[in-house]
Amino acid sequence: MTQDEKFNYMTTTPVPQLISKLAVPTMISMMITALYNAADTFFVGKINVQASAAVGIVFNLMAIIQAFGFTFGHGSGILVSLSLGEKEDEKAKTIANSGFVYAIAFGALLAASCFILRRPLAYTLGSTDTILPYSLEYMNIILIGTPWMMGSIVLNNQIRYQGNAMTSMLGIMSGAVLNVALDPLLIFVFKLGIRGAALATIIGQLVAFIILWITTYKGDNIPISLKPKYLTARYFPTVFAKGFPSLLRQGLAATAGILLNVQVKEVVLDPEMQDNALCAMGLVSRVSMIANSLLIGFGQGFQPVCSYNFGAKLYKRVLQGFKFCVLVALYFLITVSIVIFIFAPFIITFMMPSSKEVTYLGSLALRAQCLTYPFGSVIIITNMLLQASGQSKEASLVASGRQGLFLLPILLILPRIFGLYGVLFAQPVADAGSFVLAGIFAILFVKKVNKWEKLKGESV
Repeated sequence: MTQDEKFNYMTTTPVPQLISKLAVPTMISMMITALYNAADTFFVGKINVQASAAVGIVFNLMAIIQAFGFTFGHGSGILVSLSLGEKEDEKAKTIANSGFVYAIAFGALLAASCFILRRPLAYTLGSTDTILPYSLEYMNIILIGTPWMMGSIVLNNQIRYQGNAMTSMLGIMSGAVLNVALDPLLIFVFKLGIRGAALATIIGQLVAFIILWITTYKGDNIPISLKPKYLTARYFPTVFAKGFPSLLRQGLAATAGILLNVQVKEVVLDPEMQDNALCAMGLVSRVSMIANSLLIGFGQGFQPVCSYNFGAKLYKRVLQGFKFCVLVALYFLITVSIVIFIFAPFIITFMMPSSKEVTYLGSLALRAQCLTYPFGSVIIITNMLLQASGQSKEASLVASGRQGLFLLPILLILPRIFGLYGVLFAQPVADAGSFVLAGIFAILFVKKVNKWEKLKGESV
């Protein structure tokens, strides 16, 4: 498509049909990403409880890396999509190239800083003395891939925000499939243990990065050429501001995961039980990530539709897409909650078959989270609506709700009253508060946009 054909396609295709078409590739790519993260846990779980716990602990650092990747990816992607909706193609090219460079440079700086502080960082993330050696082995290798890990996230989101979700999916899928294939080979055949899992991850990410960069030169994508005329620091504040809700959403989730690990160490005094509890919570976070990945992927199919049509002032289409996504997400999450609640012990045992304590704690925490999974239909879709339409302040507040405004203080209070059970049930309680907050902002946005639509009709 030419950019004019793309504009017509994004602004005239029936909204449910358009969202569904864009959502399927992003759902697949998100699901595969979640599955290959789970694959790391599954194969490492064959080593021992401490190695499995280490992957869960370092995962919080990877979540922080991904949070900055999504900050630059969503920030530049939203601005690219809005610019294309306003038919400012040269501006879109400059933002795409500059946003990519911001991410690579920041990724290199972040990796160097974390490597220097790796030992105290591992303890801060929640490592015990017995888990520490495994955490350091895994972390040292993961940090090497930080720049291209962030770069692939940016490229994926920029391509997706241009309405080319299928091509972005292929890059992510290739890296994920390679990761899963390399895991058993490097861990068991080459006897690299947990280092093999880390190597499989960064090699898979590197392949995805290369394929996504090549993809920008295909079809109607904006090519990442790094020509000086398309590079400027001018858009950095705007890109960061538009992507800030993603930093809050992902960063606070990582912070909450770190605090959760710290609270486990505070309320559980037995070292062996500490390792079991940390392992169990790591497994639960992987299962929850798989469930949420489909919802996030579906919502990401809505975001370019929202940005394009909001930029074109087609507010009715924005609201139609929002309502469609909330209803579909609600039905999906109710179904997922029922299935996971029933099969929770089997799921945890499958991922870590050697520990009854891990199965008990993991099943209990997983079933507790199932009670509030359906709230995510409003929480996540509302946040994506606000962010994609450029309502950065409102989106940031909603994004900070689930893992920040509610979960962080709850994690400081409930464990002091209920011990380990307070840790296990903290997330469901936080989800209830976040659901109320997101619902309020959704209602306010709908009222505001209806007012704009009315004024637009009067001016015509």
